[in-house]
Amino acid sequence: MAQMRAVDAAVLILEKEGATQAFGLPGAAINPFYSAMRAHGGIKHVLARHVEGASHMAEGYTRAEAGNIGICIGTSGPAGTDMITGLYSAAADSIPILCITGQAPVAKLDKEDFQAVDIASIAKPVTKMAKTVLEAGQVPGAFQQAFYLMRSGRPGPVLIDLPIDVQQTVIEFDIDLYEPLPVAKPVASRAQIDAVLALLDAAKKPVIVAGGGIINADAADEFVQLAEALDIPVIPTLMGWGAIPDDHRLMAGMVGLQTQHRYGNENLLASDLVIGLGNRWANRHTGSLDVYTAGRKFVHIDIEPTQIGRVFAPDLGIVSDAGAAISGLLAAALERKAEGTLPDRSDWVAETQERKGSLQRKTNYDNVPIKPQRVYQEMNRAFGRDTRYVTTIGLSQIAGAQMLHVYKPRHWINCGQAGPLGWTLPAALGVVAADPKTPVVALSGDYDFQFMIEELAVGAQFKLPYIHVVVNNSYLGLIRQAQRGFEMDYHVSLAFDNVNSPETEGYGVDHIKVAEGFGCKAIRVREVDDLGAALVRAKDLMNEFQVPVVVEVILERITNIAMGGAGIDAINEFEDLAEGPEDAPTATILLKQPADARK
Repeated sequence: MAQMRAVDAAVLILEKEGATQAFGLPGAAINPFYSAMRAHGGIKHVLARHVEGASHMAEGYTRAEAGNIGICIGTSGPAGTDMITGLYSAAADSIPILCITGQAPVAKLDKEDFQAVDIASIAKPVTKMAKTVLEAGQVPGAFQQAFYLMRSGRPGPVLIDLPIDVQQTVIEFDIDLYEPLPVAKPVASRAQIDAVLALLDAAKKPVIVAGGGIINADAADEFVQLAEALDIPVIPTLMGWGAIPDDHRLMAGMVGLQTQHRYGNENLLASDLVIGLGNRWANRHTGSLDVYTAGRKFVHIDIEPTQIGRVFAPDLGIVSDAGAAISGLLAAALERKAEGTLPDRSDWVAETQERKGSLQRKTNYDNVPIKPQRVYQEMNRAFGRDTRYVTTIGLSQIAGAQMLHVYKPRHWINCGQAGPLGWTLPAALGVVAADPKTPVVALSGDYDFQFMIEELAVGAQFKLPYIHVVVNNSYLGLIRQAQRGFEMDYHVSLAFDNVNSPETEGYGVDHIKVAEGFGCKAIRVREVDDLGAALVRAKDLMNEFQVPVVVEVILERITNIAMGGAGIDAINEFEDLAEGPEDAPTATILLKQPADARK
């Protein structure tokens, strides 16, 4: 049996488990681990500018490709606490990332030593496992368990905390004898599959709510086959967006209070059976449960047993991996299709598509300052079907989800539940690191962009090119809109006269100078007629210089984006609705009827 330091064994395990991309910052208490990575040479590393940024880069890396597990690394004390937000957002969205922290020597624990915080206790509520390894001989087992937990059941993050003396202790270890633990996932039984199909037989207007579990299971292609075999309209959640292409005849629109389509809400309200597949029934999707559930039955299929009945009790609950459930349902559906016993859903599908072609929002505004709706229209024109969008929260994310188009799984990379400001930029860098060949476009409001703006330097240093569209109204736009209910506009304006950049005309921070100072390229757009050309120019600059390119669009200060406060039947539109095809020229279906048509 070979002898080596515990950290050398850990790095060998990372390689064998297939986790070979790390993001982090070295420090005194984690330097032994860095020395092991340097000696090994097979673990790629991106040096972040902030440790929270490293955790979001790891999230973006994981979210971009099936099977990926991003690693974030930091030293003891504040490095670990900085990464808690990344662990929380990963846990909330079922994203496996591995956080590795250094720690004070074992003998110094519980003695208030410098930067010796009990990070395992702090991280425990937002991880599947958080462990300070006190014995060097347990390091291989801790990493083996970490990968097992990250991949089994509902995926999620793990933190391993390594005291500096444990890292350097020599142990007996043979990587050739190490084997990853088999992944455990529940599978729907044939009886459960038949029960779902029986409910479908009795339904006249069923829909499938496609959650992020389908994306996590890498089952989107088979899911589309299932929807087509059953001929049932699909309502993706925000985390499941891309599971079916936006222009597919069965794509019935997103539902919710914020990230929703008018036709999506109307289609769900017209349904009589909802099959939730790999979803959580998030509150911003359902809104008022009385409205959401009235007059329809529900099936809920999820990998996590405690999710069944957590928000409301379904008529049928099934604990199953989404991919396994899809495979079982597809096999049974194809059997029935061959027998000619599947119901004819063509009229119902046509009804949902009629709404899709009639209930649309206007995007074609010529206003200056620019209205945000026009930005997303031009993004639809400039960026192709292969584009990955990355965003996190705010009016920019909400309006983007209402008006952009997504055609493939993992092409809408979104921090869905936690929504931390600043997430977008580092996550985009992690996505580019995972797949540098696919175009990446990030979308931020000015405040989200400013939160972790220093990570632009990481993109410049490590040649991680992408386009970052910053819609700048110099406001905390979503909070300002929420404050309308309190009849106030209090501490949500970011505007000021910048004495160094009068060209910002009172909008405050000069994002162009900042971006260029970090080694990136940047374009500012004020005129609506310049917007399309700026996006094309951004692509050229990105390809030429291989750095992030910021496109700042100066918006009108106040725009209220369509959303509801209670039920999905009471969305306040605020802005004009499309009345003809020229009002929404990039819609997946050009407008066919007056905007107030109802079916």
